[in-house]
Amino acid sequence: MRGAIAVLLFAGLLADCSRSRPPEPAVEYIPLAGGSSLPFSAAVRVGSMIYLSGQIGTDETGRLVPGGIEAETQQTLENIRRVLVENGSSLDRVVKCTAMLADIGEWGAMNGVYASHFPRRLPARSAFGASGLALGARIELECWATAGPD
Repeated sequence: MRGAIAVLLFAGLLADCSRSRPPEPAVEYIPLAGGSSLPFSAAVRVGSMIYLSGQIGTDETGRLVPGGIEAETQQTLENIRRVLVENGSSLDRVVKCTAMLADIGEWGAMNGVYASHFPRRLPARSAFGASGLALGARIELECWATAGPD
C-alpha cells in the first residue's frame, strides 16, 4: 500500500513539474539580405539571443573590399552592425565573437580594428587561424548578441 501511495505522489509531482515548465522560446530564422540562395541564415534569434552566421568583409556587391585585413575587418564589423541593428540589437550588446583568420600572423592588425568597435563592452572572444576562408577572405567573424529591452 505504501508503495502505491509513493508512486501516486511521485506521479503527481511529475505532473506538477511538467505544467510549470516555461514555454520553449520562439526561434526566428533571419534570411540573408537580397534573397540570397546560400544555404544558411544571416542569423537565428532564439528568445532574446541573436546568433549571427560568420561575416566576411564583402561590400553591397558581394565582393571583398580591397585593402587587406584591416579594411576587411572594418567591413566585416559594419556588416555585423547592420544585421544587429536590423534585428533590434547593436555592437554594444554583443556577448561573444569567434574570429577566424586566414593568417594568424595578422591577429594584431585585426585586433586593432576590432577593439575600436567595442569601446564600452568587450565581448568574450576566441580567435584561430584557418587554412582558407570563403572568397579568399582574410577574416570571418561570427558573433552572439542579446536583443530586446536592456
